[in-house]
Amino acid sequence: MNAIDIIHQELMTKKVPDVRPGMTVKVYQRIKEGDKERTQMFEGIVLAVGSGTGIGKTFTVRKVVDGIGVEKVYPLYGSTIEKIVIKKTAKVRRAKLYYLRTAIGKAARLKETMVKEEVAAKPEKISAKTEEVTPVDEDIVEEIAAEVAAE
Repeated sequence: MNAIDIIHQELMTKKVPDVRPGMTVKVYQRIKEGDKERTQMFEGIVLAVGSGTGIGKTFTVRKVVDGIGVEKVYPLYGSTIEKIVIKKTAKVRRAKLYYLRTAIGKAARLKETMVKEEVAAKPEKISAKTEEVTPVDEDIVEEIAAEVAAE
């Protein structure tokens, strides 16, 4: 292994769920605006997974807002991704679901399969030198707990 592979292995320590096309996921992303940080949630269907290997792997999520399709491409091992929650899975026969971009109404439905809600949170980083755990923002934890309780 060369130096780049070693660095990639260290950066890929975050546990991520097995995201596949057809899944409905909630992606919690940390957004920094000026000196403030907040968590933004984006829920939609995974159209494609791939576009890279290892730390460069990405996945595309699509949702429709007010009749307009919105797609976001997320890095699977991105440092801004707090967690990925899998809401539903669907039986699909394609690796890329780009045909959903033009499908409207019933044509855009996928055959759902049952799944237990799976959450993969970013693990707490432990510094090898100080052995301290980075603190978690209490506001984010309360906000997520309120969303889970509401569902």
